[in-house]
Amino acid sequence: MSADPQNNNAEYSISTDPSKLDLTVIHGYLSGESYWAKGVPMQTVQRAVANSFCFGVYHGKAQIGFARLVTDKATFAYLADVFILPAHRGRGLSKRLLQEIHAHPELQGFRRWVLATRDAHGLYEQFGWKPLAEELVPRFMQILNNEVYNQPPHTNG
Repeated sequence: MSADPQNNNAEYSISTDPSKLDLTVIHGYLSGESYWAKGVPMQTVQRAVANSFCFGVYHGKAQIGFARLVTDKATFAYLADVFILPAHRGRGLSKRLLQEIHAHPELQGFRRWVLATRDAHGLYEQFGWKPLAEELVPRFMQILNNEVYNQPPHTNG
């Protein structure tokens, strides 16, 4: 009986090499399938990726997952845009991705990590993440523009 290559985690790899990132896959998932970035323009994804510390998850050479951190690499990181494509879920790849992120040498010694999730609390709790303490909630503030992806792009000049 031969092993199913789709279930062989050895065929999966994780890399921080920006040259391997497939912006078409990343944009396709974020703009079409995610609940948090529906409709995000390709130009916005390109800028976000270029200015973040990114992790790609690959099956062979094909990108099948992603995560990015907005970070100063010294004190703080915001974890965003974490996904595994539906056809590759259920193989422990999200856990493996988070293990790689938390173990990465450039991401050590931070005072605070933050993220926002609607449905993956159980995954993140396995890595020590907790909801904000009630006394911290009033300290955090935001500017939220839910219509930003429906507006014409801003141009300089």
